[in-house]
Amino acid sequence: MSRWRPPPPRSTAIITREGFERLKAELDELWHRKRPEVVKALAAAAAEGDRSENAEYTYRKKQLGEIDRRVRYLSKRIPSLRVADAVPTRTDTIFFGAHIELENAESGDVVRYRIVGPDETNARLGHISIDSPLARAALKQRVDDEFEAHLPAGVTTYIVIDVRYDREDR
Repeated sequence: MSRWRPPPPRSTAIITREGFERLKAELDELWHRKRPEVVKALAAAAAEGDRSENAEYTYRKKQLGEIDRRVRYLSKRIPSLRVADAVPTRTDTIFFGAHIELENAESGDVVRYRIVGPDETNARLGHISIDSPLARAALKQRVDDEFEAHLPAGVTTYIVIDVRYDREDR
């Protein structure tokens, strides 16, 4: 059996201004603060002697690899991103960056989301990726429009209740 896996589909290279600043801050934090601390701890662990039985050395080596992997990803991803921070002319239509309120047509449940780039999704804040099935189905819908979203749980019908384009998270 092979270990080869097909590459994942490319994600959309778009991000909000806030998300872009968070990624830059993360890269700066990893490169200028965390990595030097881990390198220093790794050197101290290596100086203790036998590395094959040194748990601290093994842990720090793994941690350094994780940091380097993330730094490498961010260093390639940040320059390729396009920051979209302009408010569209039609503020009643769902586009990238919109805070949306949807009603499930079958159950009547109301959900709130913000459509953001794939690098800044956060379920706790209600941020969904523009590449998600729900966001793809919701794009270009207007207030009071009804649309179907093909979700993993099945086809769900939503009604657009509200669309906003403010910068603050709810």
